[in-house]
Amino acid sequence: MNKKRIWLSLAQPGGKEMDFVQSVFNENWITAGGPFVDTFEKELQTFLHTKKEIVGLNSGTSAIHLALIQLGIRQGDEVICQSLTFVATVNPIRYLGANPVFVDSEKDTWNMCPVCLEETILSRKKITGIKPKAIIFVDLYGMPAKIKEIKDIAQKYEIPLIEDAAEALGSIYENDYCGNFGDYAILSFNGNKIITTSAGGALICPSTIIAKEIKNLSSQARDEAPHYQHSKIGFNYRMSNVCAAIGSGQMIVLNDFIKKRRHIHHIYVNELHSIKEIEFQTESPGSLSNRWLTCILLPSYEEREKIRLALDAENIESRPVWKPMQLQPVFAEFPYYGKGISDDLFERGLCLPSGSGLDDEDIMRVCNIIKKTIKSV
Repeated sequence: MNKKRIWLSLAQPGGKEMDFVQSVFNENWITAGGPFVDTFEKELQTFLHTKKEIVGLNSGTSAIHLALIQLGIRQGDEVICQSLTFVATVNPIRYLGANPVFVDSEKDTWNMCPVCLEETILSRKKITGIKPKAIIFVDLYGMPAKIKEIKDIAQKYEIPLIEDAAEALGSIYENDYCGNFGDYAILSFNGNKIITTSAGGALICPSTIIAKEIKNLSSQARDEAPHYQHSKIGFNYRMSNVCAAIGSGQMIVLNDFIKKRRHIHHIYVNELHSIKEIEFQTESPGSLSNRWLTCILLPSYEEREKIRLALDAENIESRPVWKPMQLQPVFAEFPYYGKGISDDLFERGLCLPSGSGLDDEDIMRVCNIIKKTIKSV
């Protein structure tokens, strides 16, 4: 008999999504933008306890792209970016013809190293004669970065800061939610995130005026005129009303999903903490991760692969952590500053099944296979 498939992080319905989507069809608002987009934006604003404006978009990638445009990033500019992240953090830099400069991780949260960040700024200024035009840091796997240190450095050198909180909705740093710390911040609602709109994202903007400009850019930048007139290049990036309806349904259960992911993480820690070969991504003082994915470090690449393959043989999905950007063929030509921390995390790191729909029995099944495999290594 085939064993039940355990996925890494599948979307989980909350119960009201179909009702909300049906109302979209009933009202014939099957389009980009619409009442549910406005509602979803307000629900996110309320959840994050922010006075900043939030614009619903079709992806987190679109949100980064529009933030960079709003910051005036142009061809040839340098943008500092965290090296250990998903490629979508970096691609928008290249859309604009700008050049990424990659910064290594620190060992605790696996996020951008503040010390390395400052060294990078000083080095690029010495080499190019000008400082980088923006910094993008990531709250990796839902883990808040060392945000105070990063913000202090950004302010010291007067460089705009973008927070990539795509994986961190509901995570907390010093009593405030991730997404509230950059000049701009982005969220993602892709199908594997803690809540989903099937596909979608959001840009958190510093003012109502800028949010209005972002909405215009995301809707093909149409001028105010009775005919279709365009004075600048726009994009088809607005969130659809159908996707936003799904998002509103998901918002109802967001806190439950955060509790569930943290509960899953606690099971992993309780079951595996006594195994000296295993390390976990750790929360800094004052931080609380939504634990979107629970990730572990094994002693070596070989032992990581033995665990991954053993899980795969039992129909369980796990994945290596993100491959650092400086190791990606498409970005090999761009500068990297660090001591190989992100390389090591990639070599030894493994993401474990963490979906909100998994039960304790599923997680115990994963743990037992890991224990058995480590014992046999």
